[in-house]
Amino acid sequence: MARELHPTENRGYRELYAYSRQLVRHWSSLAARLEGFDAAESLEKGVEAVRSLIDELGPVTARYGLHGYPAAQGVGTQLAWARGGVRDRALERNQALRLAVQDMQALTTLLAYLAQVADGRGDTELVEFCGRWERKLRRIEGAARKAAVELGSDPAAAIEPVDPSAIGRVAHGAAYAIGTAGEWFDRRTAAKRGG
Repeated sequence: MARELHPTENRGYRELYAYSRQLVRHWSSLAARLEGFDAAESLEKGVEAVRSLIDELGPVTARYGLHGYPAAQGVGTQLAWARGGVRDRALERNQALRLAVQDMQALTTLLAYLAQVADGRGDTELVEFCGRWERKLRRIEGAARKAAVELGSDPAAAIEPVDPSAIGRVAHGAAYAIGTAGEWFDRRTAAKRGG
């Protein structure tokens, strides 16, 4: 007989499946685009760790009657496409990497939350599982953050489009033009206000 999870845990673990799969796809894609930079190694280590999390997660949640396939997998695929396939094309290297760090922050925060809920129910197995993975992924998050900050040591390379393809250059150019127009508008507005 399956053990009982609180409804917030059911939703939380389904999110964990979806966001973990999203991170694997997004970070894999971004690592390939940042080949030659230290950041690529941090992203690859994150992908490897999160794949291990997913592998361990299946049997753990199955004991509670919760499964992360196929619906949660589909959500993860859609999220990855939206983030990595669309958004990253318009970004600079530094922007894409800084936003990717947020993927891992979402996972570590969710794991800490789930550990807290499990602790309130007295479920030591889930407290240990979530706590162990939160700590492991927090170290990877720190390495990815450090790599993102390190891109600032070469600002010219940091502002290059993360996607060097023709589509990526067009998307980056459009984002740059929108940003430039926004700056122009802000300066005009400030000048009218006397500031």
